[in-house]
Order: sequence, then C-alpha cells, then structure tokens
Amino acid sequence: MSTNGGAVTPESDLLNGRERRQLDIVRRWGTIGALLLTVGSLGGGAAPIYSPLYGVPVLGLFSRMPSVAMGVVWTGIFMIVSAWLALGRFVKPGRPRLISRGQMDRTLLMWTVPLVFCVPMFSRDVYSYLAQSEIAARGLDPYELGPANALGVDHVLTRGVPNIWRETPAPYGPLFLAFGRLTAMLTGDHVVSGVFVHRLLVLVGLGMIVWALPRLAARFGVPPVGALWLGALNPLVLFHIVIGVHNDGLALGLMLVGLELAMRGLEPLKWTWITLGAGVIVCGAMVKIPAMAALGFLGVMVARKLGGQLKHLAAVAGIMAVIAAVGVVVICLGTGFGFGWVETLNVASTVKSWMSPPTALGFLGAGTGILLGLGNHTEAMISLTRLLGQAVSVVITVGLLWRSFKGRIKAMNGLGAALGAILVLGPVLQPWYVLWAAIPLATAVVGPKFRMFAMVTSAIIAIILPPTGSAFDGRAYTVPQAVAGAVITFAVCVLVARKRVGPFLKSDPAGGGQV
Repeated sequence: MSTNGGAVTPESDLLNGRERRQLDIVRRWGTIGALLLTVGSLGGGAAPIYSPLYGVPVLGLFSRMPSVAMGVVWTGIFMIVSAWLALGRFVKPGRPRLISRGQMDRTLLMWTVPLVFCVPMFSRDVYSYLAQSEIAARGLDPYELGPANALGVDHVLTRGVPNIWRETPAPYGPLFLAFGRLTAMLTGDHVVSGVFVHRLLVLVGLGMIVWALPRLAARFGVPPVGALWLGALNPLVLFHIVIGVHNDGLALGLMLVGLELAMRGLEPLKWTWITLGAGVIVCGAMVKIPAMAALGFLGVMVARKLGGQLKHLAAVAGIMAVIAAVGVVVICLGTGFGFGWVETLNVASTVKSWMSPPTALGFLGAGTGILLGLGNHTEAMISLTRLLGQAVSVVITVGLLWRSFKGRIKAMNGLGAALGAILVLGPVLQPWYVLWAAIPLATAVVGPKFRMFAMVTSAIIAIILPPTGSAFDGRAYTVPQAVAGAVITFAVCVLVARKRVGPFLKSDPAGGGQV
C-alpha cells in the first residue's frame, strides 16, 4: 500500500532496486538477531528447574556460562530492535514507496521462526500455565487450588512455578484453562513438550493478529504494512508473545478477529456478522478479561450506524450486554470451570511492583508518612491509590466511549487508549501489557508523533527486561557483564556491517533517515 496525506492508495509504488537491497540487509540483520536469541536462550533463558539440557554435549555448555549466554541474548535483542527501527523507514506514512505486504510477511517469518525454538525468556509465566493446566486435567478446580496444594511442592510442574505463585489459584479465564487442560492431557508432566504446545497456541493468536491487523487498518485509513510493523512485528510481540509464551497474544488475536468480523456487518448493517464478532470478542475476554472492553467500542460503532442517538446507544448497549452474558455463561458452564475466575481476577495484585503507577504512588505516600512520623501505613496507602487508579481508568474509558460515540475520535483509537488506561492505572503493570494499547492503536493512528512515541517506548521496554525472568540476587554482576559484552559485540557488528554495505547506507530523499 501507499499513502497520500494519510489516505490509503493502491500498492503501486513499491521499493526500487536500491531500497530492496537495503531491506534485504535489514531483514538478514534481524534474522541473525533471532538466531542469537535462540542460541543464547539455552543458558540465558528462563529454563525449567529440571532442564533436559544439563549434561548434553555442547548445548549444556551454555547453562554453565550465564554471563556469556545472556550476552549473546542481549546482542540478539539489540540486533532485532535496531532492525525493527530500520524497517520502520520503509512503512513511514507519507512515503512514496512502501514495503509490500509480501515483503512484510516474509520478514515476519524470518524473524519469528527461529524464536519458536527458544527456551522461554523474560518471564516464567508459562510454567504457571503448565501447572494450572495439569490441575484442570486432574479434575480439580484451578480457581480454588494453587499448584503446591493441588500437585504437591515436589511435583516437577510445581517446581517450575515462581515461589510467589505456587499457592495462588489461576487468574485466567476458563477458555484458556480449557485449552490448557487439553495440553496437559497431551503432554502430561513433560515440561518441554508442554511449553512447545502452549507456544503453538500463542502462535495461533499471533496468526489471528496478522490476519486482522491489515484489514482493520484499511478500514481506518492506515497503511496495512504500517499496522503490521507496529503491531505484529513489534519486538514486544516477538519477545513476550512468541518467546515469553504469554496468553495475551491469544486474547488479543481473538479480540481483533472479533472486531474485524463485526465490522463486516456495519455497512450495510448485518446483525449476524455483528453477533458473531461480538461472540469472538467474548471468547478473547474468557482468556484475559481486558478484551471485553472491545465490546463497548463495537457497540458505539453500531449505535452510530443506527442513527447516533442516545436511544440507539442504550439499545445497542443492552444487546451487547446480553451477548456478553450469554457468551460468558456458555463458556463457563461448557468448560466445566464455572464462575470461579471472577474471584481470582485480583490474584496478580499480590505483587507490589513500582512499574504500576498507582502502586508506586502508594509506596511514595507511605514512605512520606514514615518520614513525617505518621507510622507505616504502606498496605492501606497502596490499596487507596490502586482504588483511585481504577476509578480514574473507568472515568477515562467512559469519556473515550462518549467521544467515540460523538465521532470526535475513531473507535479503535478510543479502544487502544482505554485499554492503555485500564492497564497502566491497574494494580499491576507488566512490559507486555503495552501491547494491549499499541496493537489497536496501530490500526487507526497514522500521526508521526504517535508513531515516534510508540516506536521509542517499544524499543526501550524491549531491552530493559532480563531474559531469565527472575531476579539476580547475589549475582548482580552477571547483568552488567552480559550487557557490556553485548554492547561491544553489537558495536563491532555495526562497524563491520557499515564497512561492507556502506554504499547502501546513504540518506534516502524519498524516505528520509538512514538504515
């Protein structure tokens, strides 16, 4: 596709020969980074407690060199992030020649396929998924029992779960646990095969994102390749969805597919498509509940098509509420898990992380009180600031819904901003939560300021999280050594690359910037 003043035009002005050579360099650079991540993950990843790699010739060597292995990982991270930033010039809105959809798809495959074989990194959540899935497969209630109580503290799956989560019930929706139950029936307590099947599940989610993103982008006047670059090819997707095996990918995929299906029923109005799309969105919410917010913004779009009056908004809100209620009841009863997930939604709030602004504000307020001699009221202060944060997020979401209903902003922009507010102002904030805002916004925002902000934010977050998914207590020297080695290695690679491909690194008058 090409753009003219933000409008999407037929994809006729493709890259010229010189730009294709530049693109080839960028794609190979990112592919090398992906291969380095795969190799480095053997010793620098969040490996299971009983890793099958220990003692294996050559492969087991990485686990005995953590600083070297993590240095390899961080070098791969730097290469993928820099390749992604360089690729961004080929999808820049207003550029006369853009990368084609086929070139974008091949780039996504080149960078993703090596990562499928990575040891999990950046988080150990997938081991919690395995334990909760085994609990469900045994016919026990994962919403009542944690891994330690249901499986025993010495069970191989329990041992892989971080200590803080070993006695907590599952915080995920019943549809995800139903998928997990099938996984446990197939793989049992075999950790490696279980991780691989769960990764295949999130890859299905990634496939849904890739299918829906360009279609939604075309509806909102955004170049589809630009949406894929910021959404599906975002380093946070590669690192935390593909490598980290987070079920957010599946929830986001279902939400986006539901929106695309529902929008097929807007012109002309066809309730069959709208109901089908809303049902798929509910399925996404039954993996992770934030996806339910999409129903509100879908309802706003339907109400505007009906006439845009308050009576239309009220009627559609009632219809969406019925669809949501029916969908939730069918999934909860159909999976056999019931409604226990409602009581475990706040399980993650047991973690008190400074990354969450309300939690950080609570710590700050409590610390100030201690300094003033008012006593230690940390728990009460954090509870108060978290409550205020959630109340503010509700106000922001309602305001965005109203602005979308009045046509002042695009509904997808409202959805992305609302999800961002809900998660940023929530009690817990993880790096991959940024995707809940970035991916919907990638389909509807073409402004250079947003693009720059999203690009810089994604790049920074992508490089700051240690690959092991755990703390480095007593080993604080490991990370500085690994990062220092990676920076030196990356700099050498850049110098070598610039020397060999220097003629291709000149400024492009059409696109601006350099590769």
